[in-house]
Amino acid sequence: MLALRLSLGAQPAVQVRRLLVAGASAGTGFLLLSALGHALTHPDPAASALRLAWCTAPLAATVYLAVAVARTDPATRPRPGLSAVGLGPVKLMAISAATTALSCLLGSALALLVFLQLRGDLTGMPLDGGAREFLAAGRPLPMPAALTLLALVPLSASAAAAVSLRPREPVTGAGRAARTYGRFGAYRRSPARESFGAYGRFGRQFGAAARGRRTAVEAPAEEQGGAPVEAAEATGAEAADASPAADAFPVVVPPPVPTAAPAGLPWGVAVLAVGLAVEALTSRTGTTGGPAAFLGLALTSLGLALVGPGLAHLCGRLLQAVRPGALRLLAGRVLMTEATRIGRPLGVVCAVVSAAYAMASLHDRDDPSAGPLVVLGVLLVAGCTVATLLTAAVEAKQAHADTTASLRRLGAPAGRLRQAAALRAVALLALFGPLTVAVAELSAWPLGG
Repeated sequence: MLALRLSLGAQPAVQVRRLLVAGASAGTGFLLLSALGHALTHPDPAASALRLAWCTAPLAATVYLAVAVARTDPATRPRPGLSAVGLGPVKLMAISAATTALSCLLGSALALLVFLQLRGDLTGMPLDGGAREFLAAGRPLPMPAALTLLALVPLSASAAAAVSLRPREPVTGAGRAARTYGRFGAYRRSPARESFGAYGRFGRQFGAAARGRRTAVEAPAEEQGGAPVEAAEATGAEAADASPAADAFPVVVPPPVPTAAPAGLPWGVAVLAVGLAVEALTSRTGTTGGPAAFLGLALTSLGLALVGPGLAHLCGRLLQAVRPGALRLLAGRVLMTEATRIGRPLGVVCAVVSAAYAMASLHDRDDPSAGPLVVLGVLLVAGCTVATLLTAAVEAKQAHADTTASLRRLGAPAGRLRQAAALRAVALLALFGPLTVAVAELSAWPLGG
């Protein structure tokens, strides 16, 4: 009930993103039902299994979009004070998973209604022509099998959202110090080495407050030797007052800007090279339409998806090269920080575009099976990946809202911030655009024969 209330009371932009998830779920559910209808009208189990396997791409794209929308949902974001009323991180994760399941269930119900309408189960007037092959009109529809297929999208999306939003331990900017051995074999975190007998100097292990008390106690002895008592008392008071102030106002160290490239860049380049090599080998052996060709295309797409974060990080570095100004420095630092968040969906978009171009060259234009289902599947995958990229951009903007507000308070004009965002977009397009075209041409050339 709480998830339903949060869904109904969300902002219009959030509702639009959830409607996109519902639409993608409806399209994927319709493709799954069409595969079921094809299996009812064709006795060949291999062809039916192949049609069902082709539905994994729209299913993965829908789940990817649902996870991205769940991450940008402001209603399930942890806020101060929510744990006091029982809405901790685990409860918010469950609410987000339930909200994602509700959106996908709405799309699955819509897909079932449209499929039954086209079959003629609701009106008694089924479609004619080639649509009867995948609608299985005139045959009874096994409802348990249909509901099982329709439940794949909500269950997969909610599980993926729960895994993506699970509570994690906070990671600070500094790395975790290795455990070392201190006095008499005791465990400690500080790597500082101490001389023999340091433990005998009582009060050393208690910090500044203990040193202040020790100074105040030793002040009469220093007075006998000629030292002024006022200096000792002042030192003790300052040290004693410094400790509570340090505890009340801890020093906040901002996380450093990541300078190392993401770890997936070498693996992505290797997988991309292997995929292109497999495609070239299939073109020389003459098996352009066999399983090896699709394996090479899948490896090429996977390699493009893996190199996305690393290339986005490299693009941020190139923006800051050769004596950068304030505009290029700001754009490059933000791009390096958000390399993983922006680069991964951008790499997926490039992989989808490259694979679609290669499949268009491989597919026979005179094949009568190229019907509305193929167009629906291509549009669904492409639309989900583009929507995921735009959602990731919204998430990056939300993550840098505090930084943007601080820059505005310091006097940075809003136009300069928009120019930095436009510069990042142009730089990414200049790097990923030619790469996508080159990989698409290299993938289509062997497959086209």
